[in-house]
Amino acid sequence: MTTAQQSPQKSPTVVTARYWHRLDDGRLQCDLCPRFCKLHEDQQGLCFVRARQGDEIVLTTYGRSSGFCVDPIEKKPLNHFLPGTSVLSFGTAGCNLACKFCQNWDMSKSREMDTLADSAAPETLARAARERGGSSVAYTYNDPVIFLEYAVDVAKECRKLGIKNVAVTAGYICEEPRKEFFQDMDAANVDLKAFTEDFYRKITGSHLQPVLDTLRYLKHETDVWIETTTLLIPGKNDSPEEIDEMTRWVVKELGPDVPMHFTAFHPEWKMMDTPSTPPETLTRAREIAMKNGVRYAYTGNVHDKAGDSTYCHQCGTTLIGRDWYVLSDWNLTNDGHCKSCGTQCAGVFDGPPGEWGARRMPVRLSEFAMENAMGE
Repeated sequence: MTTAQQSPQKSPTVVTARYWHRLDDGRLQCDLCPRFCKLHEDQQGLCFVRARQGDEIVLTTYGRSSGFCVDPIEKKPLNHFLPGTSVLSFGTAGCNLACKFCQNWDMSKSREMDTLADSAAPETLARAARERGGSSVAYTYNDPVIFLEYAVDVAKECRKLGIKNVAVTAGYICEEPRKEFFQDMDAANVDLKAFTEDFYRKITGSHLQPVLDTLRYLKHETDVWIETTTLLIPGKNDSPEEIDEMTRWVVKELGPDVPMHFTAFHPEWKMMDTPSTPPETLTRAREIAMKNGVRYAYTGNVHDKAGDSTYCHQCGTTLIGRDWYVLSDWNLTNDGHCKSCGTQCAGVFDGPPGEWGARRMPVRLSEFAMENAMGE
């Protein structure tokens, strides 16, 4: 039986987790993600942040973060969701995948609580996003599904203040918690890390099918705006055949309007001996995607204004020019129609583009909370 209600908070950082049940042998099984970790007393799941304490599974990082920063929305990456605006980004520690190429391994693979250097209650985080002028809050850096209880509470507080919610996730989550996690999300970038079970199993320690299930769910059963990202790793997931199969699946199952980002790998963590992705590999992937009907395909982690920009799929006009995270051309109406031919550009648009640019602004939420408390 799934535990569906949250118990009262036990300390500033520990709450009873949702989605687990007792096995006949006395172990407790976590039902949040398809790993189904089975825990004895005082054991942690692979994610590190969900653990058995006594007769329940708890989330040990509620209200604590590895850091907060105001970023450009394009960094998530999201190219069709409130372009040019800022987003308050944060993550915690741990991860439910074991990607050998993890770019944020210092946070996602951390087993040290000292990584969680800042703290913020959900309502404080939502107020900070509003007062810093941001349009949205991003749950990112490590996969937010593992801190579902905290993410859900923050998202609800943001909704109350008109702040949008953005999930940056690998999509590795079970059906029932998936519904709760995404119910207050407005946009998501889902890592489609490859298109073979072999890659997922050997390189990430997970499986492909649950990710495809999440993508189908988001597209067909929610109003969440979705974009995908694939980090192309030389010799691992960058063959023309695999990219062809992946992009055909996206068009067939999700439709031609879901933007796809192909980004460059740089040696990291357990794959230091693997070379960086050549820019031509990204260009080739983008061309394959567009040939197969993907209307919005992008290159990332390289300097490529042509591959970063958005074009009208009807007349070819440059709708949004981009140079990394800086917008240049803007040929869209306030509601996202091409000014040249009137064709709708898929996405979430609300008036003129933002002017945040490429800035990054670290924020100490604990200090923000103290300042607000002193001012009351």
